[in-house]
Amino acid sequence: MMKQLSWMVLGLSCCWWTLPVQALDSPYIGSKGIDARKLHKFPYNLTGRKIAIGQVEIGRPGMFGWDKAVSGNHRVSLAGVFFRNKPAKSNSSVDTHAYNVAAIMVSNDKGFPGVAPAARLYSSAVGSTKGTAQAQECLSAQHIAMQNGGDVRAINFSFGEPLNRDPRPDAMLDGNALLTKCVDWSSRVHNVLYAIAGNQGKGGIPIPTDNFNGVNVAFSTIRERMFQKVDVSNLAAVSEAIARQLAGKEFNLGKRRAIGIVAPGNNIPVLKPNGIQTKVTGTSFASPQVTATVALLQEFGDQLLQKKQRNWSVSSRRHEVMKAVLLNSAEKIKDDGNGLRLGMTRTLIDKQNQNWLVSDAYKDPKIPLDSQMGTGHLNAFRAYKQFSAGQWKPSLAVPAIGWDYRLVETEKYREYILAQPLQKGSFVSVTLAWNRLVELKDQNRNGMFDAGEDFRDRGLNNLDLYLVKVDKKNTDNDAVCASISHVDSVEHIFCPVPDTGTYKIRVQFKRQINEPTQLYGLAWWTVPKK
Repeated sequence: MMKQLSWMVLGLSCCWWTLPVQALDSPYIGSKGIDARKLHKFPYNLTGRKIAIGQVEIGRPGMFGWDKAVSGNHRVSLAGVFFRNKPAKSNSSVDTHAYNVAAIMVSNDKGFPGVAPAARLYSSAVGSTKGTAQAQECLSAQHIAMQNGGDVRAINFSFGEPLNRDPRPDAMLDGNALLTKCVDWSSRVHNVLYAIAGNQGKGGIPIPTDNFNGVNVAFSTIRERMFQKVDVSNLAAVSEAIARQLAGKEFNLGKRRAIGIVAPGNNIPVLKPNGIQTKVTGTSFASPQVTATVALLQEFGDQLLQKKQRNWSVSSRRHEVMKAVLLNSAEKIKDDGNGLRLGMTRTLIDKQNQNWLVSDAYKDPKIPLDSQMGTGHLNAFRAYKQFSAGQWKPSLAVPAIGWDYRLVETEKYREYILAQPLQKGSFVSVTLAWNRLVELKDQNRNGMFDAGEDFRDRGLNNLDLYLVKVDKKNTDNDAVCASISHVDSVEHIFCPVPDTGTYKIRVQFKRQINEPTQLYGLAWWTVPKK
């Protein structure tokens, strides 16, 4: 069966090859990659315990004790396996690609640990393209989102749909494919962060990379002994002519950017179902690192909830907060050792060897995300530092690093006054994330998506983000830095502080498109005056 389906994942997992049975390093989870291994060890001891994450693919990983393919291999422990929205049949729909992806998330092999080896992984296979469409894929995603008592924190998509299978006439990447709307609806209704393998190569499988509420992931390769270059296989418009040619087909229609973050994806060592070691390449193997990083952060967050930690609340479980934390802590430019560049450990470069400081996202406040790099390279330990700084209310002075989950009303704003003056020449990173409002056309009123139903897109409210000196009120004229996209569901600021002084962050509800109130996740990282 899987031979018929291989073309659907080809663009996401461009190659893999078998290696001799020997111990291999997994640099992608160490300091050369996402720096997650540090979180596994004392004093953090974060492995994703009791946190549920999900996986939806064409096939599924084999489950020990259930499938013959893994009868001698129990290194990838699964909490549940399904075929669409029903329990999986033994030895059916088992797939090597899905197993590789699962291993990156939850492998408990000592030589090949996953990013979150103790997380509870639920996996669903959507099955053969024959008789399968986006409705079945949506049913699978919904089913996974409802596992663990409806408490699944992140879901990985290392697959997608080609536009030529979309039933809409002249289908485009405009956010209106059924699966794309399903992802945005489920993000909000089930409170799940979807990590989507970014489209890869002309003729790829772009749906649902035109989503608003998830995170699309590009992949990096090693350069100078570190994952710090966007791999050449990632799709990117290197000229305006190519951008116009592929707009709406391989890239989002209009000016909205697709990629949110970059993670390692070239020559990634994993385990096959028979326990043999192999190496794989593609965005398929970058996105699960984002999914599993959420499990590490959520384990930490739940520990603080149990302790009733000050400046902590159940808002720590919100997918908007996770999105803002991951994107804001991503690495762009290596720090010189003085902390002014927020302690970043690498300079990420794109396919043309250009860094963030020459990108249009850095220069144009209307463009929050770089087309190839998003906000930068995933770093799980930096994400932990961002998250562990705690939740802070706009009514009080806030510390140099923190996050919040809040509601803002139309034509109003929230302001976060930084308690300490910022250092001249230091960089400020601020990320704002909120949802496109997609509602279910629930014909039978059972509160769930059923085959034959559709979704209603109510659009995206327009929020803007500013860094302003504390004594200034007119953000449009007086902002030191701004992110004012009219089309993205993310605003992102990364800019140097012009003068030592006291600043504030302003979240402004600029234009109402659907509801008169908007919930958002916000994360900030600054450098106080020495």
